[in-house]
Parts: sequence; C-alpha cells; structure tokens
Amino acid sequence: MESDIEATQQADDGPTSDVAGPSTLPAGAGPAPPDGAEPAYVYAIGRVEPRFPSLAVEKEFAQALARSDAAGLTDREALRQALADRANRYLARRLCWVLSVENLDTYVLVPRDPGDLDLLIDAVRAEPAADDLDVVVGHRGPVALPEMCGGLTVPIVAFDQLWSFTRDALLSSIPRPEGAENDQDRFEAMAGELFDRLMQLADNAGATDQHRALNYLAVRYPAIYARAAQAYADNASLSAVDVRPSRLAGIRTIVDVVFSFTHRETDVTDRSFVRVDVTEEFPFLVSRLAPFFER
Repeated sequence: MESDIEATQQADDGPTSDVAGPSTLPAGAGPAPPDGAEPAYVYAIGRVEPRFPSLAVEKEFAQALARSDAAGLTDREALRQALADRANRYLARRLCWVLSVENLDTYVLVPRDPGDLDLLIDAVRAEPAADDLDVVVGHRGPVALPEMCGGLTVPIVAFDQLWSFTRDALLSSIPRPEGAENDQDRFEAMAGELFDRLMQLADNAGATDQHRALNYLAVRYPAIYARAAQAYADNASLSAVDVRPSRLAGIRTIVDVVFSFTHRETDVTDRSFVRVDVTEEFPFLVSRLAPFFER
C-alpha cells in the first residue's frame, strides 16, 4: 500500500478523549443525534480560520494584544503571536474555529482531545497564502447554535486529526514517476490539474463516502497523479471522476474511484480505478490503481 505523502502530514499521535464526542457535546451545540444513529465521519480539505464568537471575547483579545510586544508586526502576525503565547491560551479556547471549503463556512471545529488545541493554533499562518490548505478528519455532530460562533449555524466537527500544508508543498512532495524526474515543473503542473479538479467537485464538504474517498486519495495516494501525468503526456484529457459502490462491499463500505481519460484525437476513453474502504473514520486503500473495465 502506498505510504503517506510525508512532506504534508503532521499526524496527531496523542491520546483522545470524549470531548465533543457523542455523549459530551460542546457548549453551544444543538441537540444530540438520536441514540443508535450511525456515526457521521468527515474527511475534509479546506482552510481553518479563527473567529470571535462575541464582542466580549474580541475586546478581551484586543487587551491581551495591547499587553504584548507587537510593534512592527502585521495584524495577522500579531494574531499568530498572541495565540501562540501560553498566557493567552484561555482566549484560544474561547475562539470559534471555522473550516471553510471553497470559501464557504462549512464546519465549526472542536478538538476531541483538549491538547489538540495546538493543531488549530498551528493552522493560523503568520503570512497566509492563497494555496494554504488544512485537512480535518473527525466526527460530524449537531449544528452549532447561533451563540456558539457569532450567529454561524453550521455542523460541529469533533476532530481527531488536523494537519496543514500548501498546495505547492503537496505537489512537490509527490514521488516522480519514471521518465518525469528531469521535468519537475511539467509534472507538478499536470498533478496540480488533477488536484484542482478533485477539490472543485460540487459540494465536496468531505462528509459523504464518495467525497471522503476522493479527499483521502488527493492527499495520501500519489499514484493517481502519476496516472494523470501519463494520460496528459499521451494526449488525453481527464474527462470524468466517478465514485461508485464496489462489488466487493459486504459488511464494510468499499467504493471504486474511477478516473476516465479521453484521447483528444481519437475520442477513445481509458479508465483506471482504485478501491477505498470508507467504513470507519480513517479511509484506507483496498487495492492499488488498475485498469477498469465495465461489466
């Protein structure tokens, strides 16, 4: 099985607790899901941003900032410095942490382990860039009540894992396929085309089995980028990405992710697929990329 794209991952290896879990909801959460309901997992790619949930918290933060040495810093740098200060940890706990997907506020984030507050703070860049990305893996809970996040009412995600990287860092960390070692810029451009297509699929909030599988492959399985680069070199276009239930699915939930590449001259379509198990919170590869044939 393919290893992680190591340059981008900062895994959470700490212990977990039931903070924000099914039986212990954070303050400001809506009603708990009914007993016996299936867990709703999330594997989302977006951007984490801190928000002030109330005027009082915003004013308290301004006072803490006034006590610090922020001369010469931009507002964003001063924010990052203040959050990193252990003396202001009480403020970091009171902030509302929002994950935006495609510039839309999608989830309010709550760490299942209180120690993982550091992961949220680390996601605040002193110099934010347009290609900053954050991956969140966790459980989707009830919708946040308006008072929890300054009127924002989106689902709460209690996360177990969160790591941050940039699009360029992801693409540069992908192992080069044979024949592409000496043309790094061209390979990254072709890999970036596939990554952007996966991210722009409609309504990809990382909450359905299909989207969780796609997001998992986008950040953990470099073979799909090598396949796309090969197709582009052969004068083919990425014509479709389909996710369908696998014939191997039984007691577990397994999906086939099918990539279709159509030759630009002959209009002949070639397909490849990979199987992903999305039964539990952490998806994993069932079978490697292989040719796909309709049955």
